[in-house]
Amino acid sequence: MNNTVRIGCASAFWGDTSTAAAQLVEGAQLDYLVFDYLAEITLSLLAGARMKDPQAGYATDFVEVLSPLLTQLSEQNIRVISNAGGINPLACAAALQAACDKAGVPLKIAVLLGDDLQPQFKQLAACGVKEMFSGGPLPAMCVSTNAYLGAPGIVEALRLGADIVITGRVVDSAVVSAALVHEFGWSWQDYDKLAQAALAGHIIECGAQCTGGNFTDWCDVPDYEHIGFPIVEVRADGQFIVSKPDGSGGLVTPLSVGEQLLYEIGNPRAYLLPDVVCDFSQVKLKQHGKNTVHVHGAKGLPAPRQYKVSATYLDGFRCTASCLIAGIDAVAKAHRVSQAIIAKTSEMFSQRGWAPYSEVNIELLGSEATYGPHGQRQDSREVVIKLAVRHPSKQALILFSREIAQAATGMAPGLTGIVGGRPTVSPLIRLFSFLIDKNTCTLEIDLRGQRHPCALPALDHLDIADLPMPFAPPKPHGRADASVALVKLAVARSGDKGNHSNIGVMARAPEYLPWIAEALTPAVVVDWMNHVLDPIHGRVERWYLPGTHSLNFLLENALGGGGVASLRIDPQGKAFAQQLLEIQIPVPQSIADHVK
Repeated sequence: MNNTVRIGCASAFWGDTSTAAAQLVEGAQLDYLVFDYLAEITLSLLAGARMKDPQAGYATDFVEVLSPLLTQLSEQNIRVISNAGGINPLACAAALQAACDKAGVPLKIAVLLGDDLQPQFKQLAACGVKEMFSGGPLPAMCVSTNAYLGAPGIVEALRLGADIVITGRVVDSAVVSAALVHEFGWSWQDYDKLAQAALAGHIIECGAQCTGGNFTDWCDVPDYEHIGFPIVEVRADGQFIVSKPDGSGGLVTPLSVGEQLLYEIGNPRAYLLPDVVCDFSQVKLKQHGKNTVHVHGAKGLPAPRQYKVSATYLDGFRCTASCLIAGIDAVAKAHRVSQAIIAKTSEMFSQRGWAPYSEVNIELLGSEATYGPHGQRQDSREVVIKLAVRHPSKQALILFSREIAQAATGMAPGLTGIVGGRPTVSPLIRLFSFLIDKNTCTLEIDLRGQRHPCALPALDHLDIADLPMPFAPPKPHGRADASVALVKLAVARSGDKGNHSNIGVMARAPEYLPWIAEALTPAVVVDWMNHVLDPIHGRVERWYLPGTHSLNFLLENALGGGGVASLRIDPQGKAFAQQLLEIQIPVPQSIADHVK
């Protein structure tokens, strides 16, 4: 058993930089190298690729990035875990095996199977599956249906001697927590250790987002060009250090790590994963040295008896066109032109007996469109009209894509043309999430063509009543006789989960938190972000994390459908935190003087 295990993450999504893996292999002295590729919508894109080519459907970046490093991985005994298999993990393994054969490096590649429930779709439909948020019925046909597996299958693959483990859909943190369970021999009832392991995975699963990427204090981050990718060095008790390779760009501080801790979570006292329910509310972050942060304090409870499943289905078609318009009264002209294009094409639809648009979204980029009523710039002399539309018929949107061009000669002056040429029409894919009993999935390990069954560990019973109650934030003392922008008092980050978004807010100093909490009530956030919330189903919930002096806000139904289903310029809520950071927070004059 090792005293510590060093794990580096080289990918946050499909399409991340190709330089991170080499940076970590050559400069980090790793035990494990992990890659995360699967955003919620990525599986549907991979499923579409496999429909065209039976050998496609996986993250090809993985094979391309890893191939030049195979000899070094073997010589340094670095094991690799990745969800790059997507919708076709066996094909991914075959491609990587071919690269190993070509390089003459005899690495053992294992594949975790069991997440793909598409072959069981008819049985699932017969069981009356309901969407976990809306309660709606399972669509008649889905493009992909994948359960979020946990760590046990990966642990079994490592036990069987795999040097490289390729999975389909697993929870992002499982690629890290599996390595730790295997190395330290933890029990599946070591809930606090499992929660710490999940936190380690959560911190590094988004790559450079914990080493200075997407960080509120971006101006303090050195050398974006060579930003370091994250490393966790984990002890047998679960405590760990976050760092990056020496000499690399970026930074690692409690604030940069804290932003990532809050990223894309809901209730921090009940973060549900397949292997453990995590309580991150008492996690503490402490600077341990230059670009190193010590993390401890996560607590765990027994895992749920169900897997979350993400299915994707087709819901008509979408088309997005962008036109630059410049000159005098650019914003007013853009409004007039965009409305005229929609009105004209709607009339043409009616004349042909076609249905009206299912949805229309008009945003004027350059006029602070993402800010809604808080926008302050309506006098710009240069804006981009972004017209995004949805319709049941592809033919109708082809007509839309052709008719836009006429605006250049038949409408307001200053329209320079369609950015990128005539827009294409594409299928609109929506997410459908539901829960299933874990025994619905049959887990197997494929190692060198041999199939090995993988039984799930016995589960303790989790009673919902055992979930910890939320903390109430402390009340401020004194009189607020000044105000400052939230960004002076806190850092913040936002992200998406389906059609929901979260905004995590971490105070720069503990004494600021009571004033922030007093001002940023759920009602205030509803009012400030009302332009993104669904008018019927939109709501905001808030939680307090005393360990990091933080607040987490969940904005339900705030993304216009989320992912590729959303017609908005910000379909994942990435800019929500930036908008909230401008809100004014009443504080004592002493704090205002200190932060200015």
